[in-house]
Amino acid sequence: MRRGVRAGVIGGVCAVVLGGGGYGAYSLLTALDGDGGGGGDAVAVRTGPPDAAEVKETTARFFAAWEKGDAATAASYTNFPQAARQLLTAYSGDAHISEVRVTPGEAAGRTVPFTVTAEVSYEGRSRPLTYRSRLSVVRGETSHRPLVDWQPSVVHPRLRKGDTLVTGESAAPPIEAVDRDNGVLTKQKYPSLSPVLDELRKRYGDKAGGRAGVELAIRHAGADGADRADTPLLTLVKGRPGRLRTTFSARAQTAAETAVGKYPDASVVAVEASTGEILAVADHRNDGFSAALLGERAPGSTMKIISAAALIDAGTATANGPAPCPPSAVSMSQTFRNLKGLAPDDHATLSESFARSCNTAFVKFADEVKPDTLTREAEERFGLGRNNWQIGVPSFDGRVPAAGGSDKAAGLIGQGQVQMSPLNMASVTATAMTGTFRQPVLAPLSLDGRTPARARGLPPGTVAQLRAMMNRTARSGTAAGVMAGLSGNVGAKTGSAEVDGETRSDSWFAGYRDDVAAAAMVEDGGHGIDAAGPIVASVLRNAG
Repeated sequence: MRRGVRAGVIGGVCAVVLGGGGYGAYSLLTALDGDGGGGGDAVAVRTGPPDAAEVKETTARFFAAWEKGDAATAASYTNFPQAARQLLTAYSGDAHISEVRVTPGEAAGRTVPFTVTAEVSYEGRSRPLTYRSRLSVVRGETSHRPLVDWQPSVVHPRLRKGDTLVTGESAAPPIEAVDRDNGVLTKQKYPSLSPVLDELRKRYGDKAGGRAGVELAIRHAGADGADRADTPLLTLVKGRPGRLRTTFSARAQTAAETAVGKYPDASVVAVEASTGEILAVADHRNDGFSAALLGERAPGSTMKIISAAALIDAGTATANGPAPCPPSAVSMSQTFRNLKGLAPDDHATLSESFARSCNTAFVKFADEVKPDTLTREAEERFGLGRNNWQIGVPSFDGRVPAAGGSDKAAGLIGQGQVQMSPLNMASVTATAMTGTFRQPVLAPLSLDGRTPARARGLPPGTVAQLRAMMNRTARSGTAAGVMAGLSGNVGAKTGSAEVDGETRSDSWFAGYRDDVAAAAMVEDGGHGIDAAGPIVASVLRNAG
């Protein structure tokens, strides 16, 4: 552009800005390419959040282009046009979705709910598709235009980063999964089993005698590049389901679903201690992630089950031996303290400090254990951390790395580098109660000849002491409030784990009653008895 023309444009814009007061806030800025487009000239641009008129105009243009199947134009009205274009192209291409009509609802500020109606057509078969979603309009950081804040969920509420939509013959035949008593397990009745049932279908659909159908599905790709099972959304041609028997108990699963439903970001797993068979898996989350099986979080003081076992196995401590509980303990220049309100006890035994969940008592043992003491105990006795569990669907197998410095002390109380899932801690509880590690399973090993993970388990003397300490915790220690009223042979351990950047601790609880062991975790849930404890107690009360 010639200098004279550029100067004229700038002068003209200044006149407009100066004469146009009262319509929002403007700034004289250079609009750069990005955020869905923009020129290189100096222009007057709006600043601050988009107003109602901008929200309405932007969404109308975005919806109109989407309805026409014009992915490039629709994407240009978003703040991440490349990602938006890719998914919107797949919407009309790979997913074979046409006849799209988008009906906006009443905006709530910059957020607009809407309803999509469309047709899914594939090889002469068509089915109507209807769903609801929402979007928000933001100000572009460099273009300063009002733009749709791009999220995959704009296209469909169940889409997440890395997901796409496809229509065609299903990747695996459908299955009819049944529990141990031949009751049918459905996503409708047991919503948190949805990712588990999808994975079972992916792995065993062709082994269960079914025939594939045609469906619209979400194709996932995990953040680590590992493929996850497709999530079916709409069936165009029904396949013939194969029958797949699982280890689940409908009664236990119902109890677990009900219990986690009372808390956000809650997960629980229950296992039959004498066999390792998984009785229930439940999650209450908005992201569809099975934290019960795949979560990687610091387990807090529930880790003291393994720590106590390690101390006893090494001859460093005994249940009735000394384990004083001072108000603070220092390890490698890091100071550790107990939960607020816990009175110190200079004459406490290991059993007493375990039942009261005294952190400092365990930290004081840090100098007497080696960097790999917990690692070897977790791997060799409890079967953790070797990434070799074959439960029937993907699972996280725990992580207890060798650690020096203050992380060695932190590991003893379930902090530092230690990571667990509710599945791991349910298994730990079962091993502590029986003395034998039995790798958890939810699909029979005979289905595909899987070899279960092995571990030595615990000596009888260690088991007797662990059971006594866990029973004490359940009857008169930190778990007594939620375990009260449970009959039979019971034991428990509470936990709370601090997570960087979060205002409250994760709530953890592990417990057993007779032949059922369970563990729960509630992210940002506070102390063990605040959230995870009631979940486990409810499952133990109703699972038998």
